[in-house]
Amino acid sequence: MTKPKGLENGLTNYGDRDFARYLRRSFAKSMGYTGAALDKPIVGICTSESGFNNCHRHFPEMIEAVKRGVLAAGALPVTFPVISLGEVFLSPTSLVYRNLMAMAVEEMIRAQPMDAVVLMGGCDKTVPAMLMGAISADKPAAMVVAGPMMTGRHRGERLGACTDCRRFWGNFRASKVSADEIDQVEGRLAVTAGTCAVMGTASTMALMAETIGMMLPGSAAIPAVHADRLRNCEETGALAAHMALTGGPRPTEVVTPAAIRNAQRVLLAVSGSTNAVIHMAAVAGRIGMKLDLDAFNRLSDETPVLVDLKPVGAGYMEDFHYAGGLEGVLREIAPQLETGTCLITGQTLADRLSQPLADPIDRAVIREATSPISPVGGLIALRGSLAPDGAILKRAAATEALLEHEGRAVVFTSLEDLANRIDDPDLDVTADDILVLQNAGPKSPSGMPEAGYLPIPKKLAQAGVKDMVRISDARMSGTAFGTIVLHVSPEAALGGPLSLVRDGDRIRLSASEKRIDLLLDAATLAQRADEATVSSPVPARGYTRLYHQHVTSATDGCDFDFLGSAPGISG
Repeated sequence: MTKPKGLENGLTNYGDRDFARYLRRSFAKSMGYTGAALDKPIVGICTSESGFNNCHRHFPEMIEAVKRGVLAAGALPVTFPVISLGEVFLSPTSLVYRNLMAMAVEEMIRAQPMDAVVLMGGCDKTVPAMLMGAISADKPAAMVVAGPMMTGRHRGERLGACTDCRRFWGNFRASKVSADEIDQVEGRLAVTAGTCAVMGTASTMALMAETIGMMLPGSAAIPAVHADRLRNCEETGALAAHMALTGGPRPTEVVTPAAIRNAQRVLLAVSGSTNAVIHMAAVAGRIGMKLDLDAFNRLSDETPVLVDLKPVGAGYMEDFHYAGGLEGVLREIAPQLETGTCLITGQTLADRLSQPLADPIDRAVIREATSPISPVGGLIALRGSLAPDGAILKRAAATEALLEHEGRAVVFTSLEDLANRIDDPDLDVTADDILVLQNAGPKSPSGMPEAGYLPIPKKLAQAGVKDMVRISDARMSGTAFGTIVLHVSPEAALGGPLSLVRDGDRIRLSASEKRIDLLLDAATLAQRADEATVSSPVPARGYTRLYHQHVTSATDGCDFDFLGSAPGISG
């Protein structure tokens, strides 16, 4: 047991320890604390609340609940902010700032006096950023998440951000929805606090955090506005106080290669967001583990999809919660899990799964492993001449007929080129072609945005085309769907084969072979590479310059090359 240090953690160095303690207590007392309060262990409450983050607008109430739990368990709660990442409010993309947030979390946990910390995130990149920072700081930590928002209603239909927003926008582009109706829908997609109502990146990462063991069991999918969300906050606060008193467990005792492999299993079983592959690679990197895409494919081929939720199914996160949540999934894939992993409660995963279920599992939402939605996982990694270092395909979100497809490339060299030409009525494109977007990876000026969901050219959408094979070094929102190849590595900005694709080239996608190939001979590719001029302009200053110079590939999690732990663990 490590004795808590409370306010004496990391005293400011004035060359006189007793003076530093005296001065710190003096300034703390200016905030109205008594000496007795300042003698207690301290639980920091790391909050990512922001006026630019609609998902987190209920955090003030959640913080009060965390404080109740901390105080009742005998510690002193102290709230502190870090930067927030509201997905739709950031330019060029929230991924660029995930590492900045992770650095802020790590440094503030380390620099400020606390014995344990409660991490409060939710919107997409905030959860992995907090996990990354907490692992590197390695003080006892527990996470609570915003929880998913509830669904809205439109003309008798349930709506949930943001899968339904994409569906309606696609219909609007195809002239099947009027301007008046799209304006109505705009106000009915996101109707409460919380993260997207579907199995997007936010909900996927919440499930990953719970599977890894950094959250209380059963808490990832509680709706944002449910009273159970506040009870979870209070219970997490009490647990964090206990962790402050006992000194553990620390994140590096919880987040292990086995725990990360379990999280990958769950990702595949719930057919979660492709973004989670990047985030889990970054989290793994903080413990010195490198994700093995071939091993990921082996997991995918033996892990069934059990959850019927949008964007690939019919339900919403509130349905998943009431159906049994993560507990229902874990119990179905339990024989495939490594159950000796540790949770922040001090239990093992085996201990958790040995407890009786409080309620029966709703099999309309969470299937039995013997009767899955699909016998194989929702995501796969691809390799081939177009992606020697890998790419990701969400096969569960794809059109089955397109999973084995060869077509002619229609190439867009940048996001600007895409915006300027995709709806040009003279664009030379057919439904059998393959849309290719270049220069949208981590090193590009756009910073790897969620632009991999290339729009169907307007003239094809109006003709009834709903899906095409689309390929890029960009990402895709976890709320999106379609036959979309993402995260192509090496990226175009580094001169990868994606940069060598030209209009009219033939490309072959084979999900069964897990390959994506540019059908050109080696001599032609070599000639094009010799003639190519790779342009990846370096930003002039500040954080974006640091990002450009040090961000790793998508395969390595897009973390900074100087933030990972000592390498050597494979997984």
